[in-house]
Amino acid sequence: MLKRNILLFFRDKANVFFSLLAVLIIIALYVLFLGGIMEDGLRQQLGFDAPQAGVVIASITLGGMVAVSSVTSCLGAMGISIADKQAAAKDFFTSPVSRGKIALSYMLGSAVAGLIMSLAALALVLLYLAVKGAGVPSSADLARLVFTVILSVLCGNSIGTFFCSFIKSQGAFTALSTVIGTLIGFLMGIYIPIGSFPNAVQWVIRCFPMTHAASMFRQVLADKQLAELFANAPSHALDDFREMYGVVLTYGGFTSGFWFSAGVLVVSTVVFCLGGVWRLQK
Repeated sequence: MLKRNILLFFRDKANVFFSLLAVLIIIALYVLFLGGIMEDGLRQQLGFDAPQAGVVIASITLGGMVAVSSVTSCLGAMGISIADKQAAAKDFFTSPVSRGKIALSYMLGSAVAGLIMSLAALALVLLYLAVKGAGVPSSADLARLVFTVILSVLCGNSIGTFFCSFIKSQGAFTALSTVIGTLIGFLMGIYIPIGSFPNAVQWVIRCFPMTHAASMFRQVLADKQLAELFANAPSHALDDFREMYGVVLTYGGFTSGFWFSAGVLVVSTVVFCLGGVWRLQK
């Protein structure tokens, strides 16, 4: 079942394309105008033309893009389970295989597909940043990035599995994918910096588990460049920028770090995974 689900996803080129549509939109927006606007805003904030500004903005934007990929690719792979509900569910359920194993095959299949797609997205981001002048990440940073990809995929997959368990038709699944693909860029603080939203909306974004995945990517990719960029600026300027652009997430007087965000992803994965398996078994 696991092998079947993975092969079905990658053989359907249209499904693979649309599962990456949100990622492609982010790349297009960044290249066409979003990157330039954010770089100009950063230079105005600093008061001088810094060569690292482009690398910083690219790290923040594309780091969030990898987190988006872990959600949308897993969700696209979960479409196999929706198609089976309409075409093959009764055949599977009359076979001598428990419903729990069938449900687990869908979850594992979408996780493997999401991991492959997200690692490929991360490799492209690192290549782009290296060409732009960020250099090659250290072995420790690379290990943290791969660790973040795994956590991000597991959490995004468990959330997608839970919501897909309520879907019974291909039309409803397409509508869900469209809504998530539209909102995910805002929830990750990619299209608009998190600090630009009203306070109530900021709290919603901070409570969305996958925002922590984007924060983890940004901390690894952008923190060193940010420290150099704000070396001669007031101490609060760096903190304000990291909070504004979702490099860190604040809750009152508490500021999230890398390992706090990792803990949020682990807890969210366990909760949504248990809920998703229970729903799929039903």
